[in-house]
Amino acid sequence: MRVTHIIAGGRHGGAETFFVDLVDALSRRGFDQHAFSRPYADRLTRLVAANCTFSTARMGGPLDFFSGPKFKRTLLNANPDIVLAWMSRAADLVRTGPWINVGRLGGFYDLKYYKHCDFLICNTPALVAHCIGQGWDSERVAFIPNFSPRIDCDPVSKESLSTPEQAPVVLILARLEDSKGIDTALRAMSNVPEAYMWIAGDGSQAGFLKKLAQSLGIQARVRFLGWRSDREALLETADVCLVPSRHEPFGNVVVNAWSNGTPVVATNAEGPSYLITDQENGLLVDVDDYHGMAVAVSRIVAEPKFAQRLAIGGESQATTDFSEDTVVDSYVDLFGRLMNSYRH
Repeated sequence: MRVTHIIAGGRHGGAETFFVDLVDALSRRGFDQHAFSRPYADRLTRLVAANCTFSTARMGGPLDFFSGPKFKRTLLNANPDIVLAWMSRAADLVRTGPWINVGRLGGFYDLKYYKHCDFLICNTPALVAHCIGQGWDSERVAFIPNFSPRIDCDPVSKESLSTPEQAPVVLILARLEDSKGIDTALRAMSNVPEAYMWIAGDGSQAGFLKKLAQSLGIQARVRFLGWRSDREALLETADVCLVPSRHEPFGNVVVNAWSNGTPVVATNAEGPSYLITDQENGLLVDVDDYHGMAVAVSRIVAEPKFAQRLAIGGESQATTDFSEDTVVDSYVDLFGRLMNSYRH
């Protein structure tokens, strides 16, 4: 089966990371894949490693007159069975042809951008309901969650990040944007004086967050790591994975943490509240409740047996409903059914 992916998006992010994870998994299932992507070197390196050919374009705004025609030429050359469009900007570039257009939603997007899609994939049931609520035929939308590949690796040494060996580590893997609620997490850290926080990510709020850490008097215990490609190694070291988002349609980081056996504290935003059963496979706190966040983190740090129980619950979810095999099987099955059902 031939699949052409189209993805704009940023250089880094949850959807962008899962895109390459899925390409890699489909490659191991024998799929012939081509990707139309922005020219981010680290992404292209991973595509090469996954035996996925690629074309690149800027995929800018309304004044970008070149990406659309280039994508059309790419489709004619690749001759795909399935075109998988990742997020709105990519979906807006697809056109009808002798292939099946599938839009993938990881957020509550306006479906006007998906007008040329035959079918939609959503990574939460709430997004399925969102699409149906916008008038999309329920027979033309499916729920398939994300997975996190299990990668064995050595933990990051605390010494390498100027962290005392005995200090608990609270890890955040996120873009530094307002929606991710990292300012709330920093305020919570004021009430967890024994812990260090590692923040792996970049974004427009980097300067603000560093100043906030300083104003709170916790800058000595906070490490801003920038974007990292070793999320599994960081999770191996961390005592708690913290997801303080104000808005989070899915929450890849929750599944990443589960796959690595790291206990999770998350806000009850859209995605985490779907994924986590409170006190079984993680702890949920209210959005912007820095006091509740501090209490939850402190409990995991202070109660090793409770932390282990949460980690075991998360690993169970990661190896069943959100395992790579389960999720990729769903994609393979859906693509096969679409090829049998749609005729152009």
